[in-house]
Amino acid sequence: MRWYGIAGIVLLVTSEALLFLQVEPISTWFYSLAWWSYILVLDAINYRLGGDSYLTTRRKEFFWLIPISTFFWLIFELFNLRLQNWYYINIPDQRWIRWPGYFLAYGTVLPGIFQTAELFRNVGWLERWSAGPARIRVTSRLLAELPVIGMILLALPLIYPQYYFPLVWLGFIFLLEPLNYRWGESSLLRQFQGGDYRTLFDLLLAGFACGGLWEFWNYWATSKWIYTVPGFSWLKIFEMPLLGFLGFPPFAVECYVMYHTLGGLRSRARSVRAVRYACLALLVVFYALAFFLIDEHTVRSFASFPLSI
Repeated sequence: MRWYGIAGIVLLVTSEALLFLQVEPISTWFYSLAWWSYILVLDAINYRLGGDSYLTTRRKEFFWLIPISTFFWLIFELFNLRLQNWYYINIPDQRWIRWPGYFLAYGTVLPGIFQTAELFRNVGWLERWSAGPARIRVTSRLLAELPVIGMILLALPLIYPQYYFPLVWLGFIFLLEPLNYRWGESSLLRQFQGGDYRTLFDLLLAGFACGGLWEFWNYWATSKWIYTVPGFSWLKIFEMPLLGFLGFPPFAVECYVMYHTLGGLRSRARSVRAVRYACLALLVVFYALAFFLIDEHTVRSFASFPLSI
């Protein structure tokens, strides 16, 4: 195993032990420590299994994933201002610590999902069910109808959040996947057209696995989130209502689709330096605005100074 995989194992075990002893600042920052440890370990395993991984052969892509992961998750944080499905407690009270903490925690979403999906691909558990004669015929009508469905799926949770809040974990798939197909980006529709469902199954399983780890590691941390999902709060595993786990698999697919749409936009703007700088500036402004709104509307309690040393 690569050295950083061993370091990840040591960091995870140490963090777990110090969390059990309630040693600060480990218990406050445990969620991020656990996830970054997991990402390091999985990358090392993927390299050993497949001879290829983000931190060895695709390092530039890995460091691109982190800010984009934060950007994507902040989109859902903005949806949550209307949905009010979760809130945060015991968040460090110094902004200069808190905002980088947001960035590092949200930056684990895409690396965690994609590394886990890559692990399932390397292990090959789903190979026998992932390819077959069931092919989808992609027509111009289908490519025109899917974005309309996506817009409806994203609008309904904003209009009637109490009833349609789960649709937010599906909407971007329908909205953006036809664009990936038209642009020639990595497209699930194109894979379905050829009868290949491996990526879909790997992502669905990765979403379920990551969802379990998100909730498991969040449950024990001092800084954490709490759910207020309408009608489902009576039966929980950790902090998540049982039925809420059904949202993690499509969320992983949604992240994949959004990532490749952004990749298409990036490739089209790469040759124009002014556009790149403008996008970077807008991204920083978006981070700051979203972090401010989270502080004002999603955080229920801030931790005192000793928790944020």
